[in-house]
Amino acid sequence: MLVSVALWSGVLAQPRVRQEPDGRALFLKMQNALGGADRIAAVQDYEEHVRAESWNGNTGQSMGAVQKRTRWIRPSHLRLDQVGPGSTYVLYFDGTAGWEILPGTDKAIPLEGGELEFARGYVRGFMLNTWLADRDARYTITSPSPNTVRIADGDPTHQLDIVLDPATFLPTTLHQTSLSDPAHPTPSDQVLAEWETVRGIRFFRKFTVLRSGVRVAEALDARHTINTGLKLADLAAKPADMKPVLSSGR
Repeated sequence: MLVSVALWSGVLAQPRVRQEPDGRALFLKMQNALGGADRIAAVQDYEEHVRAESWNGNTGQSMGAVQKRTRWIRPSHLRLDQVGPGSTYVLYFDGTAGWEILPGTDKAIPLEGGELEFARGYVRGFMLNTWLADRDARYTITSPSPNTVRIADGDPTHQLDIVLDPATFLPTTLHQTSLSDPAHPTPSDQVLAEWETVRGIRFFRKFTVLRSGVRVAEALDARHTINTGLKLADLAAKPADMKPVLSSGR
């Protein structure tokens, strides 16, 4: 599966977060470069369409084109629709439970076991949540090396390292543990490129996915929309033909 922390805002006060001064300073520079905390927090729904190519991680052979549609409603409703060789699937998660249509099948089954953990991790590490990690008391924010922000909650599989461009403070690489194969957690990197601005917020349009240093996917184009009024019912709806829904017109 292609890749790619929740926000709780208190009425009386923001929760305090344990963090190192250097990590916090870098994080705030990144947050400002991305558009600022207030703009990011104001995003209530998000949609992304990605056109990509995938490769076999063992042989390096191209596996062909992939299309993916991601929809998200704050704080934790997620819908993924993907079409690709050996990776065509649909997934819905409401923050607690959900369902999926696995590659090569034509029925929806409840999320459980490793697949449920994958969905939880996807929401936890979703960028519009990660970019507000300073507002979530579960996380520490540190800087383990120059121009690197680390967001962690004590579980090594939940740790995210963000390498920043020292000139723009925009992320250039995201390093974490991938749960795309839940039985075999794997070091994963996303190398980011070509940013676009949507309503004052920066989003990356191209990225390369590496598993244990081996290229497995490359997004050739990613398009983003925010606050278009996505409906929870649409995210939760199972497709009548049990096939991914790549556009609102289908």
